[in-house]
Amino acid sequence: MEAVFAVVVGIFFTAAIYLMLSRYSIRIMLGIAILGNAVNLLLFTAGRVTREVPPIIQRGATTLDLAAANPLPQALILTAIVISFSFLAFLLVLTYRAYQALKTDDTDEMRLAEPEKRPLPPLGY
Repeated sequence: MEAVFAVVVGIFFTAAIYLMLSRYSIRIMLGIAILGNAVNLLLFTAGRVTREVPPIIQRGATTLDLAAANPLPQALILTAIVISFSFLAFLLVLTYRAYQALKTDDTDEMRLAEPEKRPLPPLGY
């Protein structure tokens, strides 16, 4: 089962990088969302995907059984889901406002909205 998850994680990372290399802001935003899901699935797979032994320390034992799934990555994933959802909502609003102001979602055309005679950044200290 972990091999299937590894292939799915690879497909997610590939699709995310492909979308983030696009010049359209909507595709970039979707790529970031897929990248967050790929990282979550990677953490989930790293914590062992098994149902043989529940992740509960038995009475009298001091450590978790070796066949049990690690519950820490699962707890981290729950937090990461909330954070990635709020980040996606922020990106959605930011993309929408940029589209309203510039009437395009093409990042190359957004660059044309910058002033042409900008001063150079500081070249030294």
